[in-house]
Amino acid sequence: MSSEENGPEGFVELVRQIFCTDQFIPLHAPRFSAQDKLFVCDAIDSTFVSSVGAYVDKFENQLIDTTGAKFAVATSTGTAALHVALLLAGVEQGDEVITQTLTFVATCNAIRYCGADPVFVDIERSTLGMSPDALLNFLDETSEIRGDGGCWNRNTGRRIRACLPVNNLGHPARVDEIAKVCELFNVKVIEDAAESLGSIRNRQHTGLAGQLGILSFNGNKIITTGGGGAILTNDQELAQRAKHITTTSKMPHPWLFLHNEVGFNYRLPNLNAALGCSQIERLEEFVGAKQALAKAYQDWKPSMDLEFIKEPPKTKSNYWLNAVLVENKKARDRFLEFTNANAVMTRPMWTPMHTLPMYRDCTRTDLPISEDVESRLVCVPSSVPGL
Repeated sequence: MSSEENGPEGFVELVRQIFCTDQFIPLHAPRFSAQDKLFVCDAIDSTFVSSVGAYVDKFENQLIDTTGAKFAVATSTGTAALHVALLLAGVEQGDEVITQTLTFVATCNAIRYCGADPVFVDIERSTLGMSPDALLNFLDETSEIRGDGGCWNRNTGRRIRACLPVNNLGHPARVDEIAKVCELFNVKVIEDAAESLGSIRNRQHTGLAGQLGILSFNGNKIITTGGGGAILTNDQELAQRAKHITTTSKMPHPWLFLHNEVGFNYRLPNLNAALGCSQIERLEEFVGAKQALAKAYQDWKPSMDLEFIKEPPKTKSNYWLNAVLVENKKARDRFLEFTNANAVMTRPMWTPMHTLPMYRDCTRTDLPISEDVESRLVCVPSSVPGL
């Protein structure tokens, strides 16, 4: 087989064989069924299409059953879930929140919504998630526990309130170990599991290793509600507060509009929840199909210098987005250019947050692994095939 057949050209042919089409192949498209339409039409017929309705409660219970969380609160977006989770963790104006530079911008935007600043530590190659070692080194070198019990950054004089690790591309990060580090320094953990519904680490669903976790059901996620998210927690008081402030902090009353604090119109509409109730019934089917897709990619033996990203040890990944590492940035850009020119959609990793203008001046450690991965990683078509 020639190098052309095993290079980007061969990869395009491989993708076309997998997805059985000569037409445009998107990066990740949702899969809908007749049942999805029936559930949505039933919500329409009920006339309850906004944030009150039976499907919202049903979807939250399905999330509890699926993840093992004691409580789930459905929100209008994953970003809304992040914002509220940070507020529930006590993040406020002037605080710092440790996170990673390789993440979707919503992670850092939610931190800024609270008036806080992100602090960037490096990821690890094996998970694409925050490195517990890099986190520990940063806290050891820069922080101190003061008389108020809080963790403070000696260099900036600001409180380090929380840590926000991310399960990139659906692969579980070592959040259990991150949580152990944070416990030593009185830092709260919020797990950004937006991309990892259906992923498991050490027999625990993602989103549960910290005090709070969040999910996303955007149109490009493994299951979708169109737009939507959820907060996961095992703390009843936090769950009750989450539901309250995401419903504009409205107090129960037969007719009066009484609100006891500033709240948000962040609840998931019943219409969206209806779609989620149907979609989540196929989650295991979708995960199985995505793992089979990952195996098909990994079984391909190209002559070019290309490495497929595999699920980390002791995990089951939903393989939300399959990805490859190429030799260098020049090879990455060549791969991206050829595949997209030939109607096979591929994308690089997220632009590192510390290079964006609004986060360029934030505190950061050395980020060699983040920078290397970003320069070489390509996300490849990852829709559930054949369904």
